Amino acid sequence: MPVEIERKFLLKNDHWRQHIDHSARIRQGYLGAMAKASVRIRIEGDQANINIKSAGLSVRRMEYEYSIPLDEANEMLDKLCEHPQIDKLRHIVKHGKHVWEIDEFFGDNAGLVVAEIELGDEVEMFDMPSWAGEEVTQDARYYNVNLVKHPFKNW
Repeated sequence: MPVEIERKFLLKNDHWRQHIDHSARIRQGYLGAMAKASVRIRIEGDQANINIKSAGLSVRRMEYEYSIPLDEANEMLDKLCEHPQIDKLRHIVKHGKHVWEIDEFFGDNAGLVVAEIELGDEVEMFDMPSWAGEEVTQDARYYNVNLVKHPFKNW
């Protein structure tokens, strides 16, 4: 069973920017949130995926992701997904032995920046960068599926 083990953090400052390896614009929308899972369409650069992720506020969640044709992803985002959608720039930052994904949001979520780290298990130790701040893994507001319904501008 595919599993994602991920922790989310706010940022203390912009010092992470000097360590960006690369960045990509992401557009994503949801076909609908269900009680047990969310179904997401995402375009990142010139790649498109459909993703099914188990619901809940947990470090560990089931996750299935499959490539789909870019034109079909655009069509689903335009015609089937809920609005507003997520618009963000994902920055990849390597720190220690891990890769951090730092999402800088736009549109209704402008001003929000969240760092995520994927781990091999829930108790894996990692080097906390000086720019990483408060952990928000257990705060539902910071999950993309919730940012669509309750954007950062309304907090």
